[in-house]
Amino acid sequence: MWDLPRSMLVVLVVVELSAAALVVGGLAMLPADASTGYAALGALGLVALGVLHTELATGIERVRRRVAHASYVDLSSVWTFAGALLLPPPLAGVVVIGIYAHLWWRVWYPVGAALHRHVYTTATVVLAACAAGAVVSPERLTGTAGAGPGSGPAAYGVLLLAMVTYMLVNQALVALALSLTTGRRFAWRGVLGDGDDHVLEGATLCLAVLASLAALRQPLLVLLVLPPLLVLHRAVLIRQLEERANTDAKTGLLTAAAWRGRSHRAIARSRRQRRAVAVLVLDLDHFKSVNDGYGHLAGDEVLSAVAATLTDQVRDVDPVGRFGGEEFVVLLAELPPGTEGRDLAHVAAERIRHTVRGLAVDVEAPGGPLTITNLSVSVGVSVAGLDGDTLDELLQVADHALYAAKRAGRNRVRLGRAATGPASEV
Repeated sequence: MWDLPRSMLVVLVVVELSAAALVVGGLAMLPADASTGYAALGALGLVALGVLHTELATGIERVRRRVAHASYVDLSSVWTFAGALLLPPPLAGVVVIGIYAHLWWRVWYPVGAALHRHVYTTATVVLAACAAGAVVSPERLTGTAGAGPGSGPAAYGVLLLAMVTYMLVNQALVALALSLTTGRRFAWRGVLGDGDDHVLEGATLCLAVLASLAALRQPLLVLLVLPPLLVLHRAVLIRQLEERANTDAKTGLLTAAAWRGRSHRAIARSRRQRRAVAVLVLDLDHFKSVNDGYGHLAGDEVLSAVAATLTDQVRDVDPVGRFGGEEFVVLLAELPPGTEGRDLAHVAAERIRHTVRGLAVDVEAPGGPLTITNLSVSVGVSVAGLDGDTLDELLQVADHALYAAKRAGRNRVRLGRAATGPASEV
């Protein structure tokens, strides 16, 4: 933990102390009456359901981690968000702490996860639950156990706002920690996540609302939430197996087949929008000498570094894949048609080439640690409408342009057959 950046340590302490203050201070403010006693029993019940859920899902998660090599999928928001809807904030915090303590003992400690990360995650969920509870029933901040958001059309809006608040507070704090730890700039895009994340979290929070309603009417009916939860765990397993099948193991990029499938969809989308696409085929120059001189493990590190560069230098809508060996491919989607799109593709290719040229990759070689520099790529570019219309035509033209760049001396960008002039170089 002490290896973390100082800014991250400050955030960690502030977040955890804030969560602790809300729980401890809030518990001290709760009135010693029957309503608090009933709320405490409800908190114990939610913790028990969270523990039961974790135990039932452990078998599925064990298979998923072994097959998909992925971390535990936490769907405990069903119980923590239900606590935010039903209980005063300090007791909702107790629910979070109880469930996450069991998660640590049952899931994270056996795999050697860092304790400080789990404590921080727990604190973010405590703050998210308290924030959502305040949205649903503001008077709970004074320790009064309210009756929830009530009923009627306005209540639906309050519930929706509570869901959004819960997700934003939790994800913003996690994204902030990632930004400070990795040194990358904080971005709201990282907070918002992708569509699949939204669907999964939204489904989990909807189950939490149903569980809350069941708890208020017929508490035993809350058990009916467990089967759909287990189905969600299996759905995540299937999705991650599909992602693993579509992901190149060494670089984390798309496989050739997955890249083709995603590129076909991007081309169809661009056509509907009357936009163009461009294909970049890139080859790492003299990569064999890296393997021969430093070993294949060092070569794998270089491939990973180049793959990360490609991903960083293009947009999320641009599929990036590994075609095999040291060859990569990128589809630039939603470009302006004609020469304007070609110029933008040329700029992107040059930006990638310059960035790869400046890479310094730290590797473990047989003779000890060293840094590999002076890497370069040759790039062939083709643009829809100028060099072809189908994906295969664009690939063929870009591939020919790539080999023209190599014949011209490597570390160059060569445009497709519609362009004239020599290949660009340093």
